[in-house]
Amino acid sequence: MPAVDAAAETELDERPLNVAILGAGRIAQSMARTLAMMASDARYASLVTPYAVASRSAAKARAFAQQFGLRTSYGSYRDMLADPNADLVYIATPHSLHAEQAVACMRAGKHVLVEKPFAVNVDEARHMLNVSSATNRFCGEAMWTRFMPSRLIIDRIVSSGRIGAVTSIAADLSYPMTHKKRLTDPNLAGGALLDIGVYPLNFIDMVIGGREVTKIVTSMTPLPTGVDAQNATTLYFDDGTMANATSSMLCASDRAGHIRGTNGYIDCANINDISAIDVYNADHTLVDHIDVPAQLTGYEYEVAAAVRAIRAGRRDCIEMLHADSLRMLALTDTLRARWQLRYPFEAANR
Repeated sequence: MPAVDAAAETELDERPLNVAILGAGRIAQSMARTLAMMASDARYASLVTPYAVASRSAAKARAFAQQFGLRTSYGSYRDMLADPNADLVYIATPHSLHAEQAVACMRAGKHVLVEKPFAVNVDEARHMLNVSSATNRFCGEAMWTRFMPSRLIIDRIVSSGRIGAVTSIAADLSYPMTHKKRLTDPNLAGGALLDIGVYPLNFIDMVIGGREVTKIVTSMTPLPTGVDAQNATTLYFDDGTMANATSSMLCASDRAGHIRGTNGYIDCANINDISAIDVYNADHTLVDHIDVPAQLTGYEYEVAAAVRAIRAGRRDCIEMLHADSLRMLALTDTLRARWQLRYPFEAANR
């Protein structure tokens, strides 16, 4: 395991971090575009340098690097691990690979920003965090909605008391996605829950603030492969608040989030990337409309937060603490246990 070089750590405070992308799929492309835009933006140029991409195919990696202006490409993940110039690795591979690859990167001396879900289950996540502690490497979850300005806007409205005491929350995210083979494959931790179902659950968690769940009612419809095609969950909290989370990869939906209080309610357009927030009083009169500020792509907030955390000597971000990642994975573990959904690679005693 490489020793932590104090001089190298100090250097990261003085220059942009070289960001490498592990994987070359759709989300990796979105991140590559984001990094290029950040490097050309005065707000972010001092934080990141778009540096490299790693793929199992050297030709695919070269084409990706040329397309997005990255300096380096690797035809194997091992080559990326051996490069001392890669500071922060964004992991954008299928869910089932996140834990193994994050651990390998940290043991090679690299910080990691892991695309959601952070891991497949809480045991994997705990192992990742143990390695983060042992190597003193940053290990954060890229749940982008937790980093976006919309979160603070919603927090301010709720805490102001404008809608009274929150008693009910509902959130849905659904897209027709059964044509994507990785999402139907249990060997890749497929299913609606870990790919899109985590967004409604995180939306609820951000409003609730980590309060204790006292009761869970949940069900799902399986695909022939056994993974969940769609699911519905009601969470009951210790203060009496109820929250409903639904997700599906069979249909389209309004993707809306609703926060309901004793004096009014909040409607959020598209919980996966909130574009506007409407506030209503108890008489259903619109009393405020807030457009979320323009952004580069939305990914810039998580990257900037990760760099700032690394420079501050943190191993997580305040926007998505390790405790948040563990709590959300414990919840999805519980839901899958209720559904009797275990992936083939998971230990039989889970």
